[in-house]
Amino acid sequence: MTTPVLTTSNGAPVDNNLNSMSVGNPGPLLLQDFHLIDKLSHFDRERIPERVVHAKGAGAHGYFEVTNPDIPKWCRAKFLNKVGKRTPIFTRFSTVGGEKGSSDSERDPRGFAVKFYTEEGNWDMVGNNTPVFFIRDPSKFPDFIHTQKRNPQTNCKDPNMFWDFLGLTPESTHQVMILFSDRGTPKSYRHMHGFSSHTLKMVNQQNKASWVKFHFISETGIQNFTAEEAGKLSSTDPDSATRDLFESISKGVEPAWKVSIQVMEHDDAFKYRFDPFDVTKVWPHKDYPLIPIGRMVLNRNPENYFAEVEQAAFSPSHMVPGIEPSFDKMLQGRLFSYPDTHRHRLGVNYQQIPINCPYAARGGVKNYQRDGFMAVNGNGGKGPNYQPNSFNGPEPNPEFTQHKFEISGVGARQPYTHPNDDFIQPGNLYRLMDEGAKSRLASNLVGHMQGVTVREILLRAVSNFYKADKDLGARLCKGLGIDVNDVVKFTTRSNL
Repeated sequence: MTTPVLTTSNGAPVDNNLNSMSVGNPGPLLLQDFHLIDKLSHFDRERIPERVVHAKGAGAHGYFEVTNPDIPKWCRAKFLNKVGKRTPIFTRFSTVGGEKGSSDSERDPRGFAVKFYTEEGNWDMVGNNTPVFFIRDPSKFPDFIHTQKRNPQTNCKDPNMFWDFLGLTPESTHQVMILFSDRGTPKSYRHMHGFSSHTLKMVNQQNKASWVKFHFISETGIQNFTAEEAGKLSSTDPDSATRDLFESISKGVEPAWKVSIQVMEHDDAFKYRFDPFDVTKVWPHKDYPLIPIGRMVLNRNPENYFAEVEQAAFSPSHMVPGIEPSFDKMLQGRLFSYPDTHRHRLGVNYQQIPINCPYAARGGVKNYQRDGFMAVNGNGGKGPNYQPNSFNGPEPNPEFTQHKFEISGVGARQPYTHPNDDFIQPGNLYRLMDEGAKSRLASNLVGHMQGVTVREILLRAVSNFYKADKDLGARLCKGLGIDVNDVVKFTTRSNL
């Protein structure tokens, strides 16, 4: 049977569906990549009106306080310029793949997004409770999420879809191992860490750039449910984490996180032993130790869930001077995709909604964007709606020029150049676990994989874990009733 050719929405054939077009490797993505833009734009509009991902969540107001006097040597952002300085924030936690009515205790990553209302505009730190992610190219994201949702024919969750994609995407092994470990079912939003996951660029007043990763370390400590406890809670209290956050703050308990960064010298990124912009990897702490910079505290509940939590719109492209993107391909894709989703879900003027408004920015918002649905901020009044103009309209200021960087390389759809190291870090993670954690991880994986009905999909999925650590692979084989030699043969065949 002839395999049909994949096409864009206008019928043009697609040469590669797994790698975005970039300049160099690593390198920034090209806006001319219509297939990527077409794919993400359609994906962003698939659900009406709930979020495509992170549909169910809870949020609270609070503040971020600087505790480290050395931050200006890395970053010129004004909200970081002195110890004791407090910036108001709004934080939203969420499940990722779960739908609006899903349970808070489901096995799923948790979104961890913080909106900083700074004097230079809003900065959104949009991360998860895991330091890595499943994939490293945004072209794969719509496909990945489809496999975590519902079968298009049965409208049921489908283990075959789930493990087929993940088995064919070995870079996902690290995140999948975290997902099925104890940390896949946090006890509450207060009892989990948060991470930027992506590498970001920090630029100081002297225009020197560094690469950073953000870590939010829970002062309450990590606490998790077992699979059995999480399953029971799903039926008895599906809103457990939402309720816990709200009631804790109502009782005067203020959830708090110590905020730290890892810092890598700019030029070191291009000679490090693996790609530091690969979001499926962590930076070892022995190479880049955590540097405490501040503290995040939540102390006020929303007055209205819809107005504040449901309409909150976070985007990694909402940055302030001193914080810029890196060459992380997933981050580059999210820079476009998140605001595009908000324009679809909330309207083109979503940043005029009070919870999203950069109210702390000195002088307010000044630009030439006009009209559109729900323009409620005066719409620029009688001022000009074009630039340049002769009527004292706002003008750019070269003082805020972003850090310049050189780009070279072939413009093409390019896979990562580190294809053989997808199993090193997940294997190391497994070997760090104690016996109880190893046993629970294997049990959780077996419990989910038992729903797979296609043998090749099952063998491939187990094979990835076997490549990470043979002991884990052997445990999965035992639990699934598979001959480990069959997995070894499959692994050998797939490596040819």
